[in-house]
Amino acid sequence: MAYQKIDKLDKQILRMIAEDARVPFLEVARACNVSGAAIHQRIQKLTNMGILKGSQFVIDPEKIGYETCAYIGLNLRNPENFDLVVKKLEEIPEVVECQYTTGDFDLFIKIYAVNNHHLLNIIHDKLQPLGLARSETIIAFNSVINRQLPIDNIPVEEDED
Repeated sequence: MAYQKIDKLDKQILRMIAEDARVPFLEVARACNVSGAAIHQRIQKLTNMGILKGSQFVIDPEKIGYETCAYIGLNLRNPENFDLVVKKLEEIPEVVECQYTTGDFDLFIKIYAVNNHHLLNIIHDKLQPLGLARSETIIAFNSVINRQLPIDNIPVEEDED
């Protein structure tokens, strides 16, 4: 995917909405010293460029009963079945992330389960039938860092005066 250039105003907008996606556009406009319409246009532009991928509420899995978080490296018996396996993984609601990787695994997934027994059932009943040569499970005790990339480090396109 191509690198997208942004300017100082884009960066200022990104900084504010990354901090709080629910911040009113009018408040962003005041802070940026531009009109509300300009903020709407910039947000639309950043969305169209693929820089912004929507906004959502973040649910704490543990608060709704999902006490086990696991990362599982998957090796496929038949790597040519990648697309089919990914399609099947999308059908497993407990799988919240899936990455193509280099190294020891073909795919690396993140799963939330109610408990270890539930995790075992997911692995046995839902993952193994996908045609795995092997898998390796790592249970996460606690997420100590969970953040977006820092907006301040994003390079900006310089104004041409």
